[in-house]
Amino acid sequence: MSTGNGRRRAKKHEEEEHENHERWLVSYADMVTLLLVTFVVLYAMSQVDQAKFSALAKGLSATFGAPISVTPAAAPEGSVLDGLPGVVDIASAIPPDPTVQQAQIDQAAAQAAIERAERVAAEARQAYDDLAAAREAIQAALAAAGYAGAARYEIDERGLVVHIVADEVLFDAERAVLRPEGAAILDAVAPTLIGLPHQLGVEGHANHLPVTPGGMWPSNWELSAYRATTVVRHLGDQGVPQPRMSANGHSSTRPLVPESDPDAISVNRRVDIVVLSTASAEANALLPGIDAAHQGVTE
Repeated sequence: MSTGNGRRRAKKHEEEEHENHERWLVSYADMVTLLLVTFVVLYAMSQVDQAKFSALAKGLSATFGAPISVTPAAAPEGSVLDGLPGVVDIASAIPPDPTVQQAQIDQAAAQAAIERAERVAAEARQAYDDLAAAREAIQAALAAAGYAGAARYEIDERGLVVHIVADEVLFDAERAVLRPEGAAILDAVAPTLIGLPHQLGVEGHANHLPVTPGGMWPSNWELSAYRATTVVRHLGDQGVPQPRMSANGHSSTRPLVPESDPDAISVNRRVDIVVLSTASAEANALLPGIDAAHQGVTE
């Protein structure tokens, strides 16, 4: 028994001391695989798509204001990158000082604002020239018809405003039926209005005096509005396209001169034909200043 047990113990000792001397092959195979994968990745990273990089470089160059190029990169001696194609060098394109980049952004914004202001100013000048040409054509038409002094003109943020006195020119007092002289004035300007591409606003205005109590008009609102629609109807009969026209009555809320002016009663009672500007709101806001400058030069 003891002998048998001793033999069993010896056998067990031999099994414990048995070693596998080929286990290093597994670690070696893993290392070789990792090295292979590493070199494949490095080689793939070294292949720069020139077309895509060119587009990227242009975008970065526009952003940072510095050229970006592909240059060969010197790798450390003995490095695995030696001999591989060039490496992208974009770090030098980024300004080291953030204030430099902000200054460039501010400069670009200021330049963009200047260019926009120049475009708006050019648009305003073109709109003013168009409206001034329309004014000259209307003046010439009225002069040819013998009514050179029948209208006043101004160019404001809406466009060209033609002020035509109502009483004893277009209408009799508290009446909305066109006088013969009024019809002749509208007939004279109609051909010019037909040839314009602009929308037309016709506005009726009254002076500060109230209408006669118990008369045909409850107030100056109704009288001014009816006079405006009368002018629109007559211009439409002369061929001015009705979709291009609109009519509004303003009563005495928009006087041309103060009530204290000696001519307030006759001047403020009027009908305005407004040739509306086709420019942008920004350009239209510049029209009064341009007109004032031109008036100052002519005076």
